[in-house]
Amino acid sequence: QVQLVESGGGLVQPGGSLRLSCTASGIILTINSMGWYRQAPGKEHQLVAIITRGGSTNYGDFVKGRFTISRDNAKNTVHLQMDSLKPEDTAVYYCVLRGTLDYWGKGTLVTVSS
Repeated sequence: QVQLVESGGGLVQPGGSLRLSCTASGIILTINSMGWYRQAPGKEHQLVAIITRGGSTNYGDFVKGRFTISRDNAKNTVHLQMDSLKPEDTAVYYCVLRGTLDYWGKGTLVTVSS
């Protein structure tokens, strides 16, 4: 059983920063990539950022240089540094591990509001 534990969500003012972390535990045979998706109320699930085991990254179009994903392979951990946050970034952020199967975290709420 693979578990993903997310941390770092919370309330932040517009223009502020947050750092999300996600650690995978359990019997993990293969990790191809780890990353983050988000879902805002009334909106579709969308890719935020993904990073492969080799370090290649892919970001959602809306990120536009504001977020940085990084990974510690030895610790099965992925981080998402989010800067210049906007109210429209408010959403539940979900960690994903893609290997032989896909595994999802329970989500962490990010609220950007003054």
